Amino acid sequence: MPVYKRPYRSGKIVWCYVLDAPDSTRENRQQITGSGFATKHEAQDAEAQRRTEERQRQELTKAGRSVAGPLPRTLSMLLEEFFRQHVDKKLAPKTVERYHEQAAYLGPELLNMPIGEIASLHLSREWNRLLACGGHHRRTREPRPLSPKTVRNVAGIISSAFARAIKWGLVTTNPVTASEPPVPKKRRGMALTPAQQKLVCESASGPWCLAAFLEMCAGTGARRGEVLALRWSDIHDGRVVIARSLTQTKEVLEFKCTKTEDSTRPVSLAGSTLAALEAHRRRQDEFRQKFGPDYRTDLDLIFANPDGTPLKPDSVSATVSALCRRLKLPKGASLHTMRHSHGSQLIAAGVDLATVSERLGHSNVRVTAEIYAHAIRGQDDEAARKWDEFRSQNLPEKRAEGIQ
Repeated sequence: MPVYKRPYRSGKIVWCYVLDAPDSTRENRQQITGSGFATKHEAQDAEAQRRTEERQRQELTKAGRSVAGPLPRTLSMLLEEFFRQHVDKKLAPKTVERYHEQAAYLGPELLNMPIGEIASLHLSREWNRLLACGGHHRRTREPRPLSPKTVRNVAGIISSAFARAIKWGLVTTNPVTASEPPVPKKRRGMALTPAQQKLVCESASGPWCLAAFLEMCAGTGARRGEVLALRWSDIHDGRVVIARSLTQTKEVLEFKCTKTEDSTRPVSLAGSTLAALEAHRRRQDEFRQKFGPDYRTDLDLIFANPDGTPLKPDSVSATVSALCRRLKLPKGASLHTMRHSHGSQLIAAGVDLATVSERLGHSNVRVTAEIYAHAIRGQDDEAARKWDEFRSQNLPEKRAEGIQ
């Protein structure tokens, strides 16, 4: 039966649908499901739309396998080709997943338009629609607004697809450039005080190694995936060499290069961080003995599950966010806040931007200056005081006395 009722434990009843995938067989049956619809009619409409989309996707995939296959005519076909030829093959798994999720917000009216007929005005109308009701609530399926940042990201995907279309000779102009995607408000990064950071580390609960993991994040300012991918063999003479990252998507958990092109960077470890790692290793050795040959010694991970397998980055982030809320830290405090706090505190302590940039793994100093502009401006009073000291020490005595 294509649609059916499903009761929740709370007593609420929702409508769901189920359909066989286009390439499903009796021996290898593949089903596609959807749930959470308020009425039977909504479930039927959603099922019909999904069936059509899956059939079109299958046809496009088959056509794409042939060099002489038909060229993309609509925006939907262009996106399929763009994802198949570029995104799915050349971008990181997490980026691929994010691209697919954000492209799914686009409405069918725009997707079905011929790419040569799409004007900037059409796109501006779509950005406004997304801002007003482009998303939906997970439980009720009711429409909800999308954030300006999300809508701008969607516009970026469409712009990249049209840029490829120009290279492929399918169109001559990119209509996104003259459209008006929203400009998100710049949010000032949050930084915790040293006392707040210490509180987070000491209050850590959840994964057995969370306290040591947070000490490492606070002491290095490294990204979440970079810390989770660290091996004991990466530590030499009081330094850790950051050369890879652990990424998670719905389908895969894998190690990859770090975010910047110049991926490998050594980061000096403070004495307190080294002490925390030593205590952490002694406890990890107990798990090694407990699991014996089943322990994943081949991975050599510093932060891992008790059996040595990788931790899931998203689960770690969710645990830290819940911890920050429980400790009543400023709203929005998260695992990434530890990284931002590290950079802010170094700048406040007078460490030069080039050193901070290298330590955080930014692509260049300009990125660091933009992210930590608030911390740099905060040093203006100190700069004025030091300038006054410099002048008083270097001006002739009589002349200095005359300057008030």
